[in-house]
Amino acid sequence: MAGKLNFSLVAPEREIFAGSVDQVDAPGVEGDFGVLPGHAPFMTTLREGVVTVYEGVARRQFAVKGGFADINAQGLSILAEEASEIVEG
Repeated sequence: MAGKLNFSLVAPEREIFAGSVDQVDAPGVEGDFGVLPGHAPFMTTLREGVVTVYEGVARRQFAVKGGFADINAQGLSILAEEASEIVEG
């Protein structure tokens, strides 16, 4: 795996996350999917669930309630109906 994946998570009120990451796992309506750098382009709708972002050994999770995911040559963009970071602790 070479390079990083440009990832953006946007909710109606604001951008929740943007950055270069190693992998993103998301809850698609047809099943969970993972995206790595260089992934083939596709677009899908999301169901309610958790988006997990990996950067090295660090992991961040975001609760989403529906939306769309667009994977293209520039990276992954998720436009969520609602989204918030899950804070462990």
